[in-house]
Parts: sequence; C-alpha cells; structure tokens
Amino acid sequence: MNVIVEPGPLSGELRAPSSKSEAHRLLVCAALASGTTDIDCTTTSDDIDATAGCLRALGARVTRTRGGFRVVPAPSRPPEDPLLDCHESGSTLRFLLPVVAALGCDARLDGRGRLPERPLSPLYEELLRHGAELSAQGRMPLRVSGSLRGGRFELPGNVSSQFVSGLLMAAPVTGEDVEVVVSTPVESRPYVDLTVRALAAFGVSVHERRAETADGRPAIAWRVDAGSQLVSPGVARVGGDWSNAAFWLAAGALSDDGVAVCGLDPQSPQGDRSVLAALSLLGARALRRRDGAACSPGELAGREIDVRDIPDLVPPLAAVAAFASGTTRFTGAGRLKIKESDRLASVSGTIRALGGNAQETEDGLIVEGAETLPGGTVSAVGDHRIAMMASVMAARCEGPVTVLGAECVEKSYPAFFEDLVALGGTCRKES
Repeated sequence: MNVIVEPGPLSGELRAPSSKSEAHRLLVCAALASGTTDIDCTTTSDDIDATAGCLRALGARVTRTRGGFRVVPAPSRPPEDPLLDCHESGSTLRFLLPVVAALGCDARLDGRGRLPERPLSPLYEELLRHGAELSAQGRMPLRVSGSLRGGRFELPGNVSSQFVSGLLMAAPVTGEDVEVVVSTPVESRPYVDLTVRALAAFGVSVHERRAETADGRPAIAWRVDAGSQLVSPGVARVGGDWSNAAFWLAAGALSDDGVAVCGLDPQSPQGDRSVLAALSLLGARALRRRDGAACSPGELAGREIDVRDIPDLVPPLAAVAAFASGTTRFTGAGRLKIKESDRLASVSGTIRALGGNAQETEDGLIVEGAETLPGGTVSAVGDHRIAMMASVMAARCEGPVTVLGAECVEKSYPAFFEDLVALGGTCRKES
C-alpha cells in the first residue's frame, strides 16, 4: 500500500496508543506467572500480537478483551515442539529466546523480514555457555533445546538492551541465582528499567550493583535471586507509547498551532519521554502536561544530540532537524544500522528524497536544515518509523509526500494514518 500525504500543518489533540515496549514485557511476565492477569492495553499492533501468539504457542491462553488482554499462564510443561512465529519483532525474539531455553523445552522460533539478519550475539554465546542448545544463527526457524542454567551472564554495554531484558525475564524460570553483568556505559538503559519495573509488578525483585567484567572493566550487575517467583498482580496496565507519540509532537514543532498527546505518563520509565527535552533543544515549545505532552513551533535551530539511550527518537527528531536552521548532529546512533532497516541510511535517504540535505557518519547523522522542502516520494523500506517520519515531514513540505510500502505502520501503530487525518491531515491510500 502506498499513501500520498498532502502538505499542510497538523493541529489538535490525540490519545497515545499503548506502549508496545511495556506490552511485550507484561505479556511475557503474565504468561510465566501464577494466576490469571488482565492487562489493560487499549490498542495493539503486529509486534504486540506476535508476542501474544508466541505465548499461545507455549501453552498460555492469551485472549483479546475489550480493555486489552486476559492471560492464563502457560503450563509448567509446554507443548511438544512448539513453533513461535515472531513475525518481524526483534523484542519478541530476544525476550523469548532465553525464556524458551529456561523452560527446557524443544522449540522453534521463526521470523521474517530483516529479523533473521538481526544479530543475536553475544546473547547467543552466553545461552550456549549456560546449557542451551541452539541451531546456527542467521537462519530461521531457530531451534532451541537443552535447559538454561542460572549463574553469571556477561554482556557488553553497546549491544541491544533487549538481551539484558530477556535474561532478566527468564531468570525466575531457572529457579537459580541469575546475575547479568553489563559493561558501562549501558546503551538504552531505560529499556532495562522498564523490564525491572515489569518484574516488580509481578513480585520479582531485581537487585542492581556496581560490578566489574571478567577483564576488570566497570560494569552494572542486575541480579535475580534463586527462588524468585512471578505472581500475578491480577491487573497490570500498559501506559501510553512515548515512542509513537514523538511523531505527533514532532508534527507540532513543524505546524502552526501545535499538537497535544494525552494518555502519556510524564514520569514513565520509557526513555523516549526525553523527546520533550530534545525538541526543546531544537527550539520547539515542548511542554509536559499532567496526562501527556504538547509541542508547538518555535525558532528551530540545529544542535548536537546524543541518542545513545533514545535511538528510536532519531526518525522524528531528524524530521524536525530537516527544517531547523543550521546543522544538527546525531551521535551515538551506530546500532540504528541493525533495526527494521539500516536506519542511518533510511533516515538520511528520506530527507534527501524530499529535497533536504543529510548524510550518515560512522555513528550518527548530520542534517542541514531548510525552511521548507519540495516533497517527493519515499520508500518506507519496510520500516514503520520511516513511514511515519516521511508522513510527518509533509507538514512543512511544498508538495505532497508519497510513502511507498506504508502498510508497515501496522508493526507498531495500525491507526497512524487515521490519527493523521484526525489532526487535520489529508492523505489517500493506493493499493
């Protein structure tokens, strides 16, 4: 599906979709807990549904309710040789790989798109070292057998935080002490904090301390004690998604009257609530509200922004930077090369396709701003955040923006184009 977005400002107020980062974690914890859990999750997406489907394959009963999901936990003895289809969700694969290994069942994990290419090392090697048996990387389905033991797991801090989160969620299943030692600085640290909070909601304490790696480098260690058990709280709530809300706040910075997003927790551990600080740094008027946030235009000017902890914010922030005077430099973004697309290439390519000036660096981007851009045609390259970025940029373009392959927004935000229209945007879909 292609979508043609007409130029013009957006304004108004929307409710944020449910956070897929929180939903993944709460669904996994609920499926492993004792007792039934009702999860308040008002919207869903392909990624969330992938996790729910994989948990069903493990024997959990996950049903969609009017308010979210009801999860009856998986049996202690999972079905024989289940196939877990992760679709294109990296979170689903990286969270459930350690969990399946800890359950000690033979299983296969499948995926599509770029998922088979996305790296699993060094998590892969750590799982092997602790008793798991895995088929070769890079080919799916990935077969898992053996039984994961507890102990000390060591990871570098510059790899996906999803590896750390997966090990922490698997820890109570092992029945043994588990310590995950990560060299500092830890990239995307707020996502680990989200996992710690999800586990706490299900009664599992994660202890954090300063530590050292085996070769003496400074590190942070997260520990789950033997005997820790996941217990259902009865009800768990998924908050609003700051990552997706960031695109509307960026649209507010590019429009005349601004955009507000409700249903967001200003104190959320989601790292992407930093979008307000980043937009303010670029000169927009970004405000916290009791139940959300708002952003309106200001004197936009380029800045240097370290995105080490907030890599998913690069597409919406780059959309704003393309219209800010001067130069914006994004640093600490090297891991964007291994997302749903090579996001350093696809973000810079999107700006150039619409008539702007952007180039990749070794670990980031340089964007030269302009007052307005001509518009044009952008391939979403199968990446939901690229489709949303290009659509938001239409607010300040002179001509329409055509997004090829725009159906990829289903991955995280199926109602994206409906919400764009609700804010006064004009778009039409072509099959």
